[in-house]
Amino acid sequence: MGYFLLSVSTRKNLEECKKYSLAGFTNSINGVWTFSDIQEGDYVSFLYGAKAHNLYQVDYKEAIRDSRDFPPWEPITFKVSGITYYFPFRLRLKPVRELCESLVRTEFAYVAENLLLRGGYHKTHFQADQTTLQNVSQLGSLYHDKLVSLETVKYETFSPRFIKTAASPPEVFRFSEVILQAVIRQYLSDHNNLTKFLNCIGIVLPDTTNLDVLGEKALPEGHIDILIKEAVPIGVSRKIIIEIKTGPAKLQDIKQIRNYLDELGDECLAGILIAKAFSKKIIDEANNNNIDMFSYYFGIIGEIVEPVTFEELRSNLSLTNIT
Repeated sequence: MGYFLLSVSTRKNLEECKKYSLAGFTNSINGVWTFSDIQEGDYVSFLYGAKAHNLYQVDYKEAIRDSRDFPPWEPITFKVSGITYYFPFRLRLKPVRELCESLVRTEFAYVAENLLLRGGYHKTHFQADQTTLQNVSQLGSLYHDKLVSLETVKYETFSPRFIKTAASPPEVFRFSEVILQAVIRQYLSDHNNLTKFLNCIGIVLPDTTNLDVLGEKALPEGHIDILIKEAVPIGVSRKIIIEIKTGPAKLQDIKQIRNYLDELGDECLAGILIAKAFSKKIIDEANNNNIDMFSYYFGIIGEIVEPVTFEELRSNLSLTNIT
C-alpha cells in the first residue's frame, strides 16, 4: 500500500474534502495522473498551508461523467488561458485519524524535502515512504466524527483512457510520461515483478517486501522518476534509481542518471533507464557508465493507437533487459 499527500488549492476546498471524506482531481493530465497513480487501499492526507490534514484510506475510486457542475467543488476558470477546470476524478475516503500537523516535523522529512527542492507545491500529489505512514499513524487521534454524505443526483461513471494520438479529455487523454511512470511504479510494486526485474541486472535480495517503490523523488540534480529504497534500512540504506522515457533513449538521459548516481554515492546499487528503444550508441554509452537498460512494451495493446484504460496498460506491460 502507498501513502500520498494530496495538494488542495483553497481553504474552502479543504473543508469540503474533510466534510465529505472526498478527494477530487481536475480534468487535466495531472488530475488523471493522480487518479491513476493512487489505488484503492492506499492511504492519503490532505496538504494545505504546509500542514498535513487527517489520515484516510481510499475506499473506492470513480470518474464522473458530465461533472462540470457536480458538487461539492465549483469549477475554476483561469482568466489568462480561459480554461475551465472541474473535478471528474474522485476518491471516496474512509477516515482513519484526525490530525493537523506541520510538515516541519521530522515525521514528514521525506515529503518536506521534496517540497523544498521543488520550490513549493506545483504538483497534485506527493508520495511518501512507509516510514512516514508509520509515523503519521501515531499522530493525532482516531477519527470519531459522524460521516456526512454528499447529496447528489443520479450520475454515470466512466474509465479514463489513454492514446498516443488525438485525445478528448476528460475521458481520453494523450499517453504521457507521467502515466508511464505510474504504470511502471505499480508494476514494480508487485514483489514478484520486482524480484524478477532486479534479478535481470544481477541484484539478488533476500526479501523485496522490505523495499519501497516510490514515485518522483527530488534531488538537487533533478527529479528521479522512481526511487526504490529499503523501507527500514539497518546499517546500510540501499537505493535503486529509475529514469523513464516514453520515446527512444538519448545521451542526455545517460548523463542525467550518471549525475544522480554520483550524488547518491555507494549506497545506490544501480541506475536504470527504461525507454521505448535504444540505439547502439546509447547502449555503448550506458554500458560505459554502468547504467542498466530496459525497453517497455504493452503486448497486444502495441503502440496504443486505440484508447486503453490504465488497468489495461498495467496488465499488458512487459520490461525487457537490454544488454
